[in-house]
Amino acid sequence: MLPDRHKVRRILIRAVNWIGDAVMTTPALGLIREHYPEAEITLLANPPVAEVFSPHDWVDKVMVFDREGAHQGLRGRLRLASELRKRSFDMAIILPNSFDSALVPWLAGIPVRLGKSSDGRSLLLTGRYSQDETPPHRHEVQYYRNLVRHFGITGVDVLPRLCITPAEDAAAEALLARGGIPAGACVLAVNPGATYGSAKRWYPDRFADVARRLAAEWQARIVIFGSPGEAGIAADIEQRLGGDCLNMAGKTTVRELMALIKRSNFMVTNDSGPMHIAAAFDVPLVAIFGPTDHTGTAPYTVKAAIVRKGVACAPCKLRECPTDHRCMTAVTADDVVAAALAVAQQPPQS
Repeated sequence: MLPDRHKVRRILIRAVNWIGDAVMTTPALGLIREHYPEAEITLLANPPVAEVFSPHDWVDKVMVFDREGAHQGLRGRLRLASELRKRSFDMAIILPNSFDSALVPWLAGIPVRLGKSSDGRSLLLTGRYSQDETPPHRHEVQYYRNLVRHFGITGVDVLPRLCITPAEDAAAEALLARGGIPAGACVLAVNPGATYGSAKRWYPDRFADVARRLAAEWQARIVIFGSPGEAGIAADIEQRLGGDCLNMAGKTTVRELMALIKRSNFMVTNDSGPMHIAAAFDVPLVAIFGPTDHTGTAPYTVKAAIVRKGVACAPCKLRECPTDHRCMTAVTADDVVAAALAVAQQPPQS
């Protein structure tokens, strides 16, 4: 049983570890915020995810879980638990499924600890959710909603939401202007990376072909996004475009990336964190799916098209393809261009 909502003063939410997954948890955060309007909500997150929520309308404070630094290993977890104990949380809602994510709130002595019953951590929880209680084929957004609703946390369903400040909006415009893209220009975002592994990545030559054709169709300016580890892919596309683009791969913080995606008019992307950021900002997009399961992680928006081929081995969910990458080689530039034009022609939603 949950404590009386008016007696819950401080809530800790243990965030998930990937940016795209974090975006998909935001509707569940909205339910928690609505159910506990007077409580102080603190999000515990790794550094990249902490940036996503700094700030966010449904979160009051963000604590950074630095597993590579201050909170590394058992000693670090004990240090983190001590930090949490000092904040006197009344309740912890644990969104990841790992043992470690439940261990720290238990070590911190938080009296109410809610999460999924998995990974041998049931004894660390005071309230347990079993995924078997809901239909198996569901989107991750619905999974996280179901998890918090299981514990009696109720409210109105909302879409994924991210927050950018006016100053960040202005900084994004200034950054584009320095790159030769004036205010009001149509921006076509290209996101050719995917952090999980190479199997999720479509091909640089095809991204370049699609970008060139759509930019000509829409009189758009091309901006390439990516992490520092994806700079080589972005450079390949930039070269194929003859430099007629703004390559921002590896040159932005998470918050700058979010603001630039929000400013974009359309995105072409792999299944990735930036894909979910674009969806949360209502940016129309086309997403190319190969080894991952689109039923669970598709962009949660009506302004999107998924391009995929129904090959027998997909979705395999592997980081690296052990065969011939047929799920991606089968997707052509023509497929993606046609999907993008169809999305762009959709009437506005009422």
